[in-house]
Amino acid sequence: MTPRMPSFFISHGGGPWPWVPRMRATFRHLEDSLTRMIAELPERPKAVLVISGHWESDDFAVMGAAYPPMVYDYSGFPPETYQISYPAPGSPDLATRAATLITEAGLPTRIDTDQGFDHGTFAPLYIMFPDADVPVFQVSLRRGYDPAEHLALGRALAPLRDDGVMIVGSGLSYHNLRLFGPGAKTPSEAFDAWLHAALALEPDARARTLLDWESAPHARVCHAREDHFVPVFAALGAAEQEPATRIYHDRDLMGGVTASSYRFG
Repeated sequence: MTPRMPSFFISHGGGPWPWVPRMRATFRHLEDSLTRMIAELPERPKAVLVISGHWESDDFAVMGAAYPPMVYDYSGFPPETYQISYPAPGSPDLATRAATLITEAGLPTRIDTDQGFDHGTFAPLYIMFPDADVPVFQVSLRRGYDPAEHLALGRALAPLRDDGVMIVGSGLSYHNLRLFGPGAKTPSEAFDAWLHAALALEPDARARTLLDWESAPHARVCHAREDHFVPVFAALGAAEQEPATRIYHDRDLMGGVTASSYRFG
């Protein structure tokens, strides 16, 4: 019998950080957490499904390519980082299954055979599975970032966990590109503490509190645009009745940011 896989909300770091030595040193605690995350799984996953803050669509699009291309969705990095290859196979069969589950939940979806891996996927996956030998596919965010819709997305995808699929919501618990350094310290600490407390609540209260995330301290300072926070709803929805465990916690990241990652189940 295949053990049920946990789901995750991870902070995925900045750009192509594993390939830039100075950045890799900055994210050393994140790297350690991603390595432990895989070591602590009940078994090797049959596939990884990523809901990344770097792909959004008018519906919940599902990556259907057998061999997804690369998407270099960053700028200002060394030329070699635009030649990175993460050659993990996709999983067209699981993509079809995921699209069916999303449709059955009453949510709009489609298969996208052109979309490739964005850095919210290939950067952390390179640390988790450096040999790129586990199938990987993605589901997009839906424009508008409705938290309840993304919670429903996670609920729809939950059965995949029993098929050996690891579900990863990939974003950042703090994402304000205009406010790093000391100015980020107070808002990121306060929001991170709120998130940690919210995820420790019993399941119904946890969902209600998270859906009202804009009432959190400094919410719109930490997430002026919530693309990097919304993946948490998909990760939670996929394991809604199960406990949350913090698996990564960094303070003073990039001169002042507090950031965290969580496992559900």
